[in-house]
Amino acid sequence: MLQPVEAASTAPQTRTFKRELGLLSSTMIVIGSMIGSGIFIVSADIARTVGSPGALLMVWLVTGAMTLIAALSYGELAAMMPEAGGQYVYLREAYNPLVAFLYGWTLFLVIQTGTIAAVAVAFAKFAGAFIPALSEKRALFEVGRFKVSAAQILAIASIVFLTAINLRGVKEGKIIQDVFTISKIAALFGLIALGLFVGANETALNANFGEAFWQSAWTKVADGKIVSIEPLSGLGLLAAMGVAMVGSLFSSDAWNNVTFAAGEVVNPKRNVPLSLALGTGAVTLIYLLANVAYLVVLPLRGLPDGADALTRGIQFAELDRVGTAAMSVVLGEAAFYAMAALIMISTFGCNNGLILSGARAYYAMSLDGLFFKKAGELNENGVPAFALIIQGVWASLLCLSGSYGDLLDYVVFAVLLFYVLTIAGVFVLRRSKPDAPRPYKAIGYPVLPILYVVLALAICVDLLVFKPNYTYPGLLIALMGAPVYFLWKRKSKREDGRG
Repeated sequence: MLQPVEAASTAPQTRTFKRELGLLSSTMIVIGSMIGSGIFIVSADIARTVGSPGALLMVWLVTGAMTLIAALSYGELAAMMPEAGGQYVYLREAYNPLVAFLYGWTLFLVIQTGTIAAVAVAFAKFAGAFIPALSEKRALFEVGRFKVSAAQILAIASIVFLTAINLRGVKEGKIIQDVFTISKIAALFGLIALGLFVGANETALNANFGEAFWQSAWTKVADGKIVSIEPLSGLGLLAAMGVAMVGSLFSSDAWNNVTFAAGEVVNPKRNVPLSLALGTGAVTLIYLLANVAYLVVLPLRGLPDGADALTRGIQFAELDRVGTAAMSVVLGEAAFYAMAALIMISTFGCNNGLILSGARAYYAMSLDGLFFKKAGELNENGVPAFALIIQGVWASLLCLSGSYGDLLDYVVFAVLLFYVLTIAGVFVLRRSKPDAPRPYKAIGYPVLPILYVVLALAICVDLLVFKPNYTYPGLLIALMGAPVYFLWKRKSKREDGRG
């Protein structure tokens, strides 16, 4: 039988998690954690890499299909192990504590905290649209190359605020999540409707939906100028799409966060798998519709020195802000403020989901003796207070470092590998624990899980070839956790000996 994560603790727990998250709130965690600022930005880079409307939509469609397949596969694991810790627990049970720790180490060091930092800074940047004093260009402190901007301070303040809310209990975190996620969904559908029914214009329609729909080319840029335009077809197009999917995959990531908080979900064996399917399906639909809206408003191809949004196109939207560029065609100057408000709502709700969920993974690690002991303790409100606090502290330091963006680029490769290992774990556990209860079984097993593993590994190989600078560092960051694992194990054994 599977060993519940709570039973791994060396000390009895006098407090337990409170099951406050119903199906709606669980689904809002999935949707809210996935949708940050990426959908408003990354289509520009994808458009430069694949160069055609058809390929742009295919990148998002394949990303959505892979995410949905992964979520359906995770559903089986979530129903088998409906306790706090999620993916960390699945990896531990399918393989061994070392593999699980390497994931948890990378999650804490970069994946979760780096994403929290990046999303918080995005929130702060767009707040500067309304309060110029909060601009990222305004340095409050500067020593040599190190400087602290008003935007960084606001980003940290937002992390502190959301951490404080979640310290009060999962019910309070749930309220923030539900309100902001529902608001962002409504706003996104408003943006999509404006694009499809108001902003559609002949310039974009003629440029995107004629012969150019599948005429792909990789546009390479340096110092704001086009260096080369390489036509794509066959294997070259597939390779370019694999590289382009880095942005779409990262924009679709964090869907698994609800599994970390499974210990607080009502009827988790039903609601966690269902929320994964509903949430990822909804976000896939939203992302596809948003990109269709972009394509009926803006030509995909453009010029980096274009005079307006239409001539710059999706490829060269100012600062890659495709959503703002599309809305500027519809709303004029007001688009900047409308999109800034939408992105602030989106990023604030996104970070609440990330902060709420991530701490539960460190809680599970602590119970296994693989993280700070206090991270495995619940406060009087039934939440892992120390885990929340240390997560907030490290994410805040990453905000100050300014290095989170590079770190996140580095770990996309590692994130994919951990997803592959987790989904392969479905096969491992069916063989090693055939009699374990499975209230839900992965839809399409074994075909769909195998399809995901094959596609994800193909993307990994593609990235190794075309973006080696972004792959090997991520793998190194994950593997650096191995010596740390053995240090934690030794420390845990010493403490057990004293006990």
